[in-house]
Amino acid sequence: MHRRTLLKTGVAALAVGLAAMPARAEETVKIGLILPLTGPFASTGRQIDAAVKLYMAQNGDTVAGKKLQLIVKDDTGVADVTKRMAQELIVNEKVAVLAGFGLTPLALATAPLATQSKTPQVVMAAATSIITEASPFVVRTSFTAAQATVPLAEWASKNEIKKVVSIVSDYGPGIDVEKSFSETFTKAGGTIENLRVPLANPDFAPFLQKVADAKPDALLAFVPSGVGAQFMRQFVERGLDKSGIKLIAEGSVTDDDLLNGVGDVALGVVTSHHYSAAHDSAENKAFVEAFKKAAGFRPNFMAMGGYDGMHLIYEGLKKTNGAGGEALVTAMKGMSWTSPRGPVSIDPQTRDIVQNIYVRKVARVNGELYNVEFATTPNVKDPVKAAKAN
Repeated sequence: MHRRTLLKTGVAALAVGLAAMPARAEETVKIGLILPLTGPFASTGRQIDAAVKLYMAQNGDTVAGKKLQLIVKDDTGVADVTKRMAQELIVNEKVAVLAGFGLTPLALATAPLATQSKTPQVVMAAATSIITEASPFVVRTSFTAAQATVPLAEWASKNEIKKVVSIVSDYGPGIDVEKSFSETFTKAGGTIENLRVPLANPDFAPFLQKVADAKPDALLAFVPSGVGAQFMRQFVERGLDKSGIKLIAEGSVTDDDLLNGVGDVALGVVTSHHYSAAHDSAENKAFVEAFKKAAGFRPNFMAMGGYDGMHLIYEGLKKTNGAGGEALVTAMKGMSWTSPRGPVSIDPQTRDIVQNIYVRKVARVNGELYNVEFATTPNVKDPVKAAKAN
């Protein structure tokens, strides 16, 4: 009798425990962070990973009464791997949010899965304009290449630059840089010749020789984050640093993460971008100090996309009381805040970030190289989508 009573009690307790399990599982909100942590774009992955973890350390791992669990995956920068990992995170881990996406092909490979599963996809890095059009569940906290480039074209046309040759990596953001710069620059009376370099295993030397032969006033460059050092090295090897040809670039080329390693050849290079570690604000000084202390290296623009991406996720979850899906995407639309990069907001129509774009010059500050801002274009939307809307 005693044994039967104990068995009945045990079975009843087990049933209660099993019944309670789904409720406990729902109290955890999982975020799947997919990044290139190895391979040629590992700089992007390590920056975003460090920034995401810093934000969580500063703001806790509980939102709206629910525990946040971060699941980090290394896709090595290969789109097929990204897609497989996203599927596993959705199906097996039941993530509420997918985040990261270091390159355009990686974000585009995942977008159909986000749509099918109604999982918000927060793009923290990839910069081609069309990405947010690939799924109504994509929200971007990084930038678009065109958004960062138009102010540079406007600056160039006002500063005695009449003839330009461009070299861009031959994929989405590079093509956006080429197109947006060319349209703005030629409207102002300039002329431009455009060259495209393969994204995989790029050799810039033959293209740089074409630039040397053309003798333009300026060379416009775009390469993905992490590849700028290789580009600058070949720029010097071809003697272009002594040719009198000005080097101007979309800001990925003078990436804060690698700039000191490039050396003095980068001094004076003019770029435009949405973030510099040298940005002069109280919020940024605090961010850079905390990031350096936590990670051991200084943040770049990829870190900024990761940090603000987590802010967007946290604040969105607060609005939805921890719910994901369409409700979370809706909560993110129109959100605005003061970021370490300056004032930002999420365009409710396009789900792209609206932000200041800064024109900068590489200078030595306290013994280190930085992108020092000297001009600001405020509240810039993605010009590609703005043109479509008009």
